[in-house]
Amino acid sequence: MDALIQYGITFALWFQGLGGWLEFPMKGVTFLGSEEFFLLVLPIIYWCIDARIGLRMGVILLLNGALNSILKLAFFGPRPYWVNPQIKALVSETSFGVPSGHAQVATGLWGMLAAQVRRPWVWGVAIFLILMIGISRLYLGAHFLHDVLLGWLFGALVLWAVLRLWNSTAKWVQTKSTGQQVGMAFLLSAFLLIGGAIAFGAARNTALPPDWTANALAAGAHETPDPVSLNSVITSSATLFGLLAGLAWIQPRGGFNAGGNIISRILRFIVGLAGVAILWYGLGAIFPRGEDIASYLLRYLRYALLGGWISAGGPWAFIRLHLATSARSIIKK
Repeated sequence: MDALIQYGITFALWFQGLGGWLEFPMKGVTFLGSEEFFLLVLPIIYWCIDARIGLRMGVILLLNGALNSILKLAFFGPRPYWVNPQIKALVSETSFGVPSGHAQVATGLWGMLAAQVRRPWVWGVAIFLILMIGISRLYLGAHFLHDVLLGWLFGALVLWAVLRLWNSTAKWVQTKSTGQQVGMAFLLSAFLLIGGAIAFGAARNTALPPDWTANALAAGAHETPDPVSLNSVITSSATLFGLLAGLAWIQPRGGFNAGGNIISRILRFIVGLAGVAILWYGLGAIFPRGEDIASYLLRYLRYALLGGWISAGGPWAFIRLHLATSARSIIKK
């Protein structure tokens, strides 16, 4: 591991040495793999373009998000500027570095979009974006090369698994009652949480090197390392539960059709985004934040409600407001 880190430091210093002119475009590219970008784009796809594609992209986003958070705790790997302050912290991160979440999530999401659209040019754009998002993380000092490579690998594995198992799993799930589907969604969420708790317990018992914080500050970071947390695992697993539970509720009620005229689609996005703002920002301002049990439970509730609003609450409101119609199935092709 030391050899990989030393090679990564050499590469990062060389890459950043190409000049500051790359900072702006690299930050723009890295935004295309960020949580903020996908929280904006995925509701547009699900509510306003194609609910089936949006659902698949949402599921793979949340699976990758939870798995990446678990793997970060398990690998306990530093960011480049945590170990060498000569590497500029052009972005500040508090979580562990390996594997790269941007690389992993981008591989899953853009790969899923390309697999659903099935056009050669879309595959070309997806592969280009996946590569560039990973490269941007190297220039910005957020990751070592092996972080990005592992992110691509895990993202590709999750993409392969979801594509291979989706139709058979969806067919089996639809033979179950709504209550059973909600229960299975919770078990999946709980499984991810247990994995996160195990990795969290191991990471909490390992002391962080004290020079990581000093190096981060010297490198210009605005945030210091604070990587041992369950919050990211809870966020992804809770949102996944809410998304799937909401889907189980709305499917027997006719599902949801994302078609319609442009005015209806725009109004759906506005109404849906208002609900997201209330749950995400509103409850976020009310609920406490921390690393205690009460904060964890309230975080789980907040994000479960958010997932449920995206998959079912919003579409139900759209149908009631005559901004959308029902569909036979969101799960199947």
